[in-house]
This record gives sequence, C-alpha cells and structure tokens, in this order.
Amino acid sequence: MIFRRRLFCLVLAFTLLFLTHKDFAQGGGTSVKTELPKGWHLMDKDQDGFEGISLNKAYEFIKLKNLKSRQVIVGVIDSGIDTLHEDLKNILWTNSKEIPGNGLDDDHNGYVDDVHGWNFIGGKNGADVNDDSGEEARVYYKFKERFESKDFDSTKLTTDDADNYHMWVKAKKLVMGDDSPQNTADLLILKRFLSTSIKSDSILQKAMNKQEYTGNDLEAFEATDVDVKKAKAILLYMFKADKIMDMTNKEFISDFSESIDREEKKAEVKEKAPEEYRREIVKDNENDINDRYYGNNDIMAGDPMHGTHVSGIIGAERGNGVGIDGIADNVRIMMVRAVPNGDEHDKDIALSIRYAVNNGARVINMSFGKHLSPNKKWVDESVRYAQSKGVLLVEAAGNDNENLDSADNFPSPDFKDSKGIAGNWITVGASSDPLAEEGFKSYTASFSNYGKTKVDIFAPGTRIYSTLPGGNKYGNLQGTSMAAPVVTGVAALIMEYFPKLTVQEVKYCILKSATQPPGKVKKPGTEDEMVNLSDISVSGGIVNAYGAVKLAYDLSFNSKAMEEYEADKKAKLN
Repeated sequence: MIFRRRLFCLVLAFTLLFLTHKDFAQGGGTSVKTELPKGWHLMDKDQDGFEGISLNKAYEFIKLKNLKSRQVIVGVIDSGIDTLHEDLKNILWTNSKEIPGNGLDDDHNGYVDDVHGWNFIGGKNGADVNDDSGEEARVYYKFKERFESKDFDSTKLTTDDADNYHMWVKAKKLVMGDDSPQNTADLLILKRFLSTSIKSDSILQKAMNKQEYTGNDLEAFEATDVDVKKAKAILLYMFKADKIMDMTNKEFISDFSESIDREEKKAEVKEKAPEEYRREIVKDNENDINDRYYGNNDIMAGDPMHGTHVSGIIGAERGNGVGIDGIADNVRIMMVRAVPNGDEHDKDIALSIRYAVNNGARVINMSFGKHLSPNKKWVDESVRYAQSKGVLLVEAAGNDNENLDSADNFPSPDFKDSKGIAGNWITVGASSDPLAEEGFKSYTASFSNYGKTKVDIFAPGTRIYSTLPGGNKYGNLQGTSMAAPVVTGVAALIMEYFPKLTVQEVKYCILKSATQPPGKVKKPGTEDEMVNLSDISVSGGIVNAYGAVKLAYDLSFNSKAMEEYEADKKAKLN
C-alpha cells in the first residue's frame, strides 16, 4: 500500500476533540503558527536555519570541483505520474527504441509502446486497476477453507505449508482485528464528521466565492457570519492539525472519503472475501511469474498523486523558473505503475524491478509496503537480479511508528531462502525539523517506522513540497514515502557525478556521511521517550547531500578514503 499520510487516525483524533470542545466548534483553536517553509528539506542548518539535506552546498562543491554529470535513469515504482506536468514532462525517461503510438513492440521487450514506462496493473484493453484489497484479506481467504477444516493437522505440514500456515494465522489476526463496539462507534463518528466537513465546505465555497481553496486561503479569509465562522474553524483546524495547509478542500474531502472507504472495506472482509479487482482487469496468471507480458502503457492512470509527488522530489526540472527544483539535476524518471489504492501484488513488484533494471535504471524508488508477502521469493529473485546489475533499491520504512527489527514490512532486503541480506538496499525512515510549528518537535517524524538493524537512515519526510497532478500544481505531503525519494535523489546525484562508484560505494557514501543529531530524539510512537538516533537506525543519522557528495569525491580521487571504505567493509564481514 502506498504510504500516504495517516489521515484516518488524525481525523479520528481531532473529530473526537471537535465533538467534546464547544469552544472549538464556535470558532476557537485557529491561532496562526509559523510553518516550515516550502522546500525546507533541501536547506542547510547553518545557512538557512532548517535541518534539511544541504543540497545547495552539494552543488557548490560540485561546481568548485568542476565536475560534469552523466545522465542517470531513476525507476519509480508507484501509482503513476502526471506526464504533462510542467516540472516533470522534460525529465521523463523516453524509450528511444520504441515508436510512440504505433501499437507495436518495436524494441521486442514484450511491452507495446512502453515510451515512458509501463503499467503492470492495467489491462490490454486499456482498463486500469485503481482500488485493490489488502494482502492480509487475500491471504486469509485463500487458505481459510483448508486451515479451518476439521481434518487439518498443523503438526503434519511440509516446510512450504508451514510457511503458508504461519502467514495465514497472521493474516487472520490482521483481518479479524479488534471487533469491539468502540471501533464501530469510531467509524460512525468519522462518517458523521465527514458529513459535517462536506457541509462546512459547501458553506465556505459560497462565502469565499471559490469552488477550490487551500488551507492557506481559508486562514486568510475573514469570516463574519456565525455559520461561516464555525465552518472555517472546523476545516481550518483539520488543515493545521495534519499540516496540509497547501492542500485544497477538494483533495482533503477526497482523502477523508477514501480513508473511511478503506475502513469500511476492512470491516466488510471480516464477513466475505474481497473482490478480485486485479484479476478481472489484468487477466494474467498471477500464480505464474513467467507470465510476464501483461499490462498497458498508461502510466498516468487512476490517481497519480503519490507517484507524481515522489517523482518531483527526486528530479523535478531544476532551474526552469517554475514550481520547484528536484534534488538530482540530470535524471530521467521511468514510471513503473504497480501500486494501487490497496496492497500491491508481489508478482507486479518483482516484474517492475526487472523492467526498470532491464531498461537502464541505476536506482529504483519504492515508496510502498505491506505486512505480508506470499510470493516473497519472486521479489527476492528480482532484488538479486538488480544487485547483479549494480542497481540500488531505496525503500520507504513505513508510517506505523513500529520497530522493524521485530515487525514485518515488505518488501524487505532479507532473503527468504537464506540468512543473506541484499547489499543494494537502503531503507529510509522519516525525519523532521525539531522547530516545526506543531506536533512531535523532534528530529524524527512521529509516524515513522524505525529499527536499529532494519532502518538504514532517516531523511526529511514531513511537510515536503513537490509536484501534484494537474499540469502546474504543487503541494505538501508527508510520510516515509516522501523521505525515500529524498535519499533516491541523493543517490542519483552521486551516480551522475561519480559514475564509476559501485552501488555498495554509493550506499556507503550516503550512510557514512549522515548528519548525527546533536542530542537525543523522540522515539516515534511515544510522547517523550528519548533515544539516540543510532538506537533506532543503522547510520544513526539524517541524509546529507553535501556530505555524501564530498565523500563520493574522496572515494573517487583519494586513496586513503578508499582504504577506509575497504576497512569498514571488511569489519562488517567479520
């Protein structure tokens, strides 16, 4: 599932607050706060006052050393991309061996008219998968009849069957969950508040004489009528609470509705198997990894918001005078659509990795994840393939404030058939600026997953300003989904200017140069538990583009730096 902001939980919390505080409903709670500036994630603490990645210093160093770049292809496995966006259209990967629109597979790779990428969750008739079920529901109902039969004996299982049984037990727990009356009441409250939000939005549209407005527009609007003041207070509180002041009213209502829809579907699968969304459209044999030539070339299908935002963080055209600047200045984005509104399928992810590798990607961003992976061996094989071709994989850690040293999150770099771990893999948690106007006030983001051995590094993931669908739209999103492409962008930048470095050396530069916070940080998911960042990540730091580029330069031209790298590698092997 795409790692979006955890809007459902936040809405619930503030819905309950709204329902129990009359002064808020009458217009309180809307005081102005200082916000993190647009693009803070690129800034430098000393130069700009914010805990970003020091990107300008990196480019100043590159210019000082008179370094020249080589174009790098970045694969983005995601929900899709706005191919017409003003800041993205010029940095899309183009398959030079394919003749656009002729309906032929000109390059004979099995994918017809794959000009800018491929859509593995589409049908050959042009239809596309937008919504899908959770993996836990699919696994639960796949094995339910067998493992709940009277004749089933868990002591007489083969190795593969035992794996399936343990996975099914976990799926059952996730599906059935907590069926308490409180959860039912929470969903009813949320539905009620959605209705209130829609009504408030209607009042504000009329009062502001605007069908579409942002949180910032709403804050600047002077309400005089009592009902309008109340409507403003309700929605503005929500915008501020989730730090989505640049989001529009339409996007907010849409996300809120989708969140409730997802919760309703969770309730439904307790009673019946989920719909076969993918099967009806894609029509491949999902149980056969060798049946791989399916899908279509529509990479703008469905809801491309997430993939568009991620792509802009990595490489939105720099210096064009519009919108934003991405991190890497000479990249081409290859979109591989494999992530629906629901959990992705292992087969699609495995083939997406192979597609990106086979078409020249040097780094692949993966801002998605789930709790179960029934065909992990297929994904593992693709990860090994990427590793053999020198391709780096960057994964978002997830937004459940869980310890990944003990909690499952897939895809993962741990190979199922051995104790080996992929060496071409970076897992990224989300950092923040402790001076942020509200909330956690820590170098860590409150929602981020973490892990002393499983999360490699942290990167800015709160209030990240980037491209949105619509041709010329921009806005803030947050999550480890936004942190991962920050690291992907830095990796691509290193690969541009230091093309001879191996994927392991690029990873080393990123982790070794990470900025160590001056003190302890809040452990995500807690109110005040303070820990060292090294206690919840491998590097113990936050990605720093300047430090990574400088170390890459030293590795390329300084024998002593290479000796230190080799010594570090040897120490880890021992």
